[in-house]
Amino acid sequence: MVQIVISSKAGEGPAEWLLVELQGEMVSRRNTGLAGNLMGDLHYTKEPSHFHLLTKGVPVLIVGHHILYGKQVKLEKPFAVLMKHSGLPQGDEVAMESSQEKPTTYSVSALIKKKLIFKTRPKPIITNVPKKV
Repeated sequence: MVQIVISSKAGEGPAEWLLVELQGEMVSRRNTGLAGNLMGDLHYTKEPSHFHLLTKGVPVLIVGHHILYGKQVKLEKPFAVLMKHSGLPQGDEVAMESSQEKPTTYSVSALIKKKLIFKTRPKPIITNVPKKV
């Protein structure tokens, strides 16, 4: 039987993250990937949304020169973000057969209970440019 140890920090609850769901594909300009890069700005309108009166408002995502309007929904089953802690002693290159090996454990670093859904196509942001006379 395999036992997997999952723990969280005592006295503190894990952080709460949001899942962002987009229609289509997100590609960086330099094809370097999106990990660690800024994707855009997330804002909320001041008026509450029609679906939930307790939320901040309608989520608005600004990516480059495009704007997307979405909605926030609660997930049926929440996700847990786990951090794996290896059983090997840290800092030492030790073989797997070592007698000092501890079991691998996982800690909960965040929970995902809500997601932002952006279903519509992005709209270009157009500024009002005066015409020359």
